[in-house]
Amino acid sequence: MKRDVSQLFISPESAVRDAIGTIDRSGRISLALVVDEKKRLLNTVTDGDVRRGLMHGAGLSDPVSRLLEIKKSTPYPEPITAPEGLDLMALFEVMQQRNIRQLPIVNKRGEVVDMVIWADFQRGAPAGFQAVVMAGGLGTRLHPLTENTPKPMLPVGGRPVMELIVDQLRDAGVRQIHVSTRFQAEKIRQHFGRGDRFGVEIDYVNEDLPLGTGGALGLLKKPDEPLLVINGDIVTNVDFKAMLAFHQDQGAIMTVAVRRYEMQVPYGVADCEGPRVLGLREKPEFSFFVNAGIYLLEPSAFGYIRGGEPMNMTDLIQRLIDRGEPVVSFPISEYWLDMGRLADYERAQEDARKGLLAPARSSE
Repeated sequence: MKRDVSQLFISPESAVRDAIGTIDRSGRISLALVVDEKKRLLNTVTDGDVRRGLMHGAGLSDPVSRLLEIKKSTPYPEPITAPEGLDLMALFEVMQQRNIRQLPIVNKRGEVVDMVIWADFQRGAPAGFQAVVMAGGLGTRLHPLTENTPKPMLPVGGRPVMELIVDQLRDAGVRQIHVSTRFQAEKIRQHFGRGDRFGVEIDYVNEDLPLGTGGALGLLKKPDEPLLVINGDIVTNVDFKAMLAFHQDQGAIMTVAVRRYEMQVPYGVADCEGPRVLGLREKPEFSFFVNAGIYLLEPSAFGYIRGGEPMNMTDLIQRLIDRGEPVVSFPISEYWLDMGRLADYERAQEDARKGLLAPARSSE
């Protein structure tokens, strides 16, 4: 049965935010089709194209044509398509040869008439990575809520925040989850056990002394596949499979999820050179990418971690960079909240009531 691809159509003049909305609504496809006025395919915009565009300064109000300009410098500047009439085996071979996960089918007029995706051939395939949840923090900024409850066990929408994370990892195909614990570890173990009732396998490592996120990884056995690391107080709808695809596409040893953070200085800012005033800027706005507390590491990254050595994740990142290893950023456009302060926790509860914590879409 053919897919209805018309819902994927956008124009070059569409805003980047419209492309994001189209990709979000497309479910398992994770692709927008850029077409002309006669519905002929001009190019495609993937989740990775959007994130690369954001990293290169594209704004949500910019036209999609800005993303297509940036896409010209990627390995696939033009859309990869297949002609109408090929059988499934031939389509599968095209996707294997070109290392792509979704393939538009076009007719002789250049119109997209169907779409095949990798999931059509890989039903029930595992995620291709393991995960570790960092659940050992004391949660001192959330006192008094965390006096008798570990931070990952605080309820959001009636369920522990770590349970939301575990469910999201399972839905992404992850079956092996490691949990790093320290404060009131027994409460986390009692709730999750070995993971049977959550559809995953869970094991635990305990920090006798605080080691930091990087140091806690040294307690794990070196994995034989990529490892996703997420802080146990993160509430997000980020697409983990899209992050893995981006990580592999960039050939990175480590990928760091980042979130755009904007702030406005409430005063006029004076630009000075010594005592001389060069200019004044009235309440300027600044924009940064901040660490979102989610990482993907290749097994080879464990060669830079020494067991028992305290190390923050920032230290590991800098160690990799100093050794010339490729570390890349993955910008998050989906819902994300670091539940580190009481105000953030209250916001998470309100967002849950509003239904903003819907499961992330599958990138297959």
